[in-house]
Amino acid sequence: MSTQPRCPHCRHFVYLDTLDCPECGASLAYHMPSRQFFGQRKGQVRIDGELWHTCSNRGWKCNWLVRDDAESGRCLSCRLTRRRPDAADTVALEKLAKTEEAKRRLVLQLADLGLPLVAWYDRPGGLGFDLISSLSHGERVTIGHANGIITIDLAESLDDRREALRVRLGEPYRTMLGHLRHEVGHYFQNVLVVGDEAWTRCREIFGDERASYRDALQRHYRTGAPEHWQASFISEYATMHPWEDFAETFAHYLHITGTLQTAAAIGIRLDAASSGIRDTDVVPRESYEDASVRLLLSDWEWMSQAFNRINRSMGFGDLYPFELVPAVRSKFEFVHDIVTRAPVLTREQESLAVPEELERA
Repeated sequence: MSTQPRCPHCRHFVYLDTLDCPECGASLAYHMPSRQFFGQRKGQVRIDGELWHTCSNRGWKCNWLVRDDAESGRCLSCRLTRRRPDAADTVALEKLAKTEEAKRRLVLQLADLGLPLVAWYDRPGGLGFDLISSLSHGERVTIGHANGIITIDLAESLDDRREALRVRLGEPYRTMLGHLRHEVGHYFQNVLVVGDEAWTRCREIFGDERASYRDALQRHYRTGAPEHWQASFISEYATMHPWEDFAETFAHYLHITGTLQTAAAIGIRLDAASSGIRDTDVVPRESYEDASVRLLLSDWEWMSQAFNRINRSMGFGDLYPFELVPAVRSKFEFVHDIVTRAPVLTREQESLAVPEELERA
């Protein structure tokens, strides 16, 4: 399902995090079930005869809607946050607003892919987020995943801090959305890889995740990635342990499908007749659920080359500075298979956007 990124009043293009239309000034709110923006007045909007309210975190830039009969005034994405900074810590809450924006984009993409979103308060091991700042009380915050809970350091929303870490760790790409996509990969490995046959196949492709993680971590930070790692892995971090290899591959799957979906939604395509770069058109799809991973990666290869050229024309580095070698493509094929084999029914997926299905906290 594609988001309709236009103001309902003036039809001006708007981004997913828009609160007020930059063209006509209308106050907008996002309705997840229909993936559309609606105008709101006094925190309310009526959609198909039902009353919806703006999320109680709108003051912290959340633009999602909550149905009138919800037990909570918070939207689905906000309810997935288990821990957040204290109310008095306004500096950290400003960083939280930026991180929550990235999380809403993640939640929306997971829903579009038809992946099961079971909340931490609905079932032990369900998905949840601890969004806390290492700058608040000087406590050490380790980004990671454990038993369904993803921990994020809000300090990484600071561009200078995140860029310094990216350079120090030798990473070509480091964003808050990237962190969220990687960590949710750990969560979905346990959710989507089910049964002995699936785990055997997963271990054949990524390695045995039962190997000591502590030993792998120490080895990685002591000696770094193995020589010629580019022939088998999407990134240096993926070489550390099979868990990280799967999570990195899953994150890149979300990078690729999310960017292609956006390109499709706004009508970007490569016209062979006008460019001469290739002989056939490239038309990104909103969904690759019924397509082969070969088509997905072929479309991405050409589109990412175009995006990289655009970035270079502005003096930036490549938008996607990664190479999809044959071994990595095989890993993508496994992820594509388990993702497309685990869709939920449309009515079930849409129910995830309305609180009574999940509000048992």
